Amino acid sequence: MRDPLVKIMGIDLKSVPIISGKEKNVNIIACVKQVPDTEAQIKVKPDGSGIEEGGIKWVMNPYDEFGVEEALRLKEKNGGDVTIVSIGPQRAMETIRTALAMGADKGIHICDPVFDGADAFATASALAAAIKGIPYDIIFCGQRAIDDDSGQVGAILAELLGIPQVTVVTKFEFTGGAVKVIRPIEGAQLLIECPFPCVVSAQKGLNEPRYASLPGIMKAKKKPVDVKDAAALGVTVAANAKVARFVPPPARAAGKIICGDDPAVKAAELARLLREEAKVI
Repeated sequence: MRDPLVKIMGIDLKSVPIISGKEKNVNIIACVKQVPDTEAQIKVKPDGSGIEEGGIKWVMNPYDEFGVEEALRLKEKNGGDVTIVSIGPQRAMETIRTALAMGADKGIHICDPVFDGADAFATASALAAAIKGIPYDIIFCGQRAIDDDSGQVGAILAELLGIPQVTVVTKFEFTGGAVKVIRPIEGAQLLIECPFPCVVSAQKGLNEPRYASLPGIMKAKKKPVDVKDAAALGVTVAANAKVARFVPPPARAAGKIICGDDPAVKAAELARLLREEAKVI
């Protein structure tokens, strides 16, 4: 059975190829965020002001990896360069170097304690200030970050730069004068054409991010990274949204094991527990 697809102006989108051709050099930006590893054991501080960061392994946000990979593929097919832009403390430099080791050309690290705890608007404002000073055609972001899960920075960034955006993208094509993307919706897929410059937020399924090679890691050490603070960017940080308190999820109750040799008795006891205690039947 064919996947259901939206038809625009009577055209069956299944027949539209998503194949990139070599058109022109492209100035590409990929925004990345450093987040706790998905396998890290997260503990909330006793006062609820944040999480205990000691001992946590930090990695590139998985959705941002899709954006970096697509930026690199676009560069390889069309020429140009890829600039990584990230906001975060000193440790975020490791994530920038990871993207450079994957194949990006240079980086911008927005590093200033005033951005600690910045909300989506303040974060996007700093990114926009850094990006305005360099040429760009396409900006890739992850569709959301796995730590705060807000999914707002990419959209706000596009608004601040005054350019269009296409979000939750699972297929991407650069045509030279525009981009064509596929965006899944419930029960269908949308084919959207958008002029550039634009912001594209990447969803899982867009590609399979590459691993950094050993030669890439060695080269990344010599690639330029421009470090900027709030003063250099000319921005003021005024977070309108603040996290009032972090609260860990309630401890999960211990499970029950039904013992016995008679399957019928065990099944009856299971049904009783599901009905009287779990209240699911």
